[in-house]
Amino acid sequence: MADQPTPAEQPEPAAQPELADQPDPVGGFDLSSLLAGAQELVAAQARAAEQEVVGSAGGGAVEVRVTGGGEFRQITIRPDVVDPADVSLLEDLVLAALHDAMAQVQDAQAGALGGLGGLDLGGLGGLLGGEPTES
Repeated sequence: MADQPTPAEQPEPAAQPELADQPDPVGGFDLSSLLAGAQELVAAQARAAEQEVVGSAGGGAVEVRVTGGGEFRQITIRPDVVDPADVSLLEDLVLAALHDAMAQVQDAQAGALGGLGGLDLGGLGGLLGGEPTES
């Protein structure tokens, strides 16, 4: 055991560079671009949530107003479609108007976020629900 260096003779471990000093500290991610993209995404979602759309059915006999955030504001039913003998028709019209309104909400959200579709996620691939792209 005489061949082992004494603690005073052992070399100092190499100093590890600070994370901020490394040219690529997180393996290819551009964190500032990712953060800017995330902030832009949040702003676009807020704009979409403020929009109001109107879904309708039966040629406007039933209308549903809903925000882009999915908050229902108003349902309007023309009196001429209210037939106590055929409630199921009214139920179908209300349901169809709700579906139309929600489809418009999804379109509005996609439109608001459409400009962010090319956002470089720094190699995150399918982690956010999308299909991974091949390089």
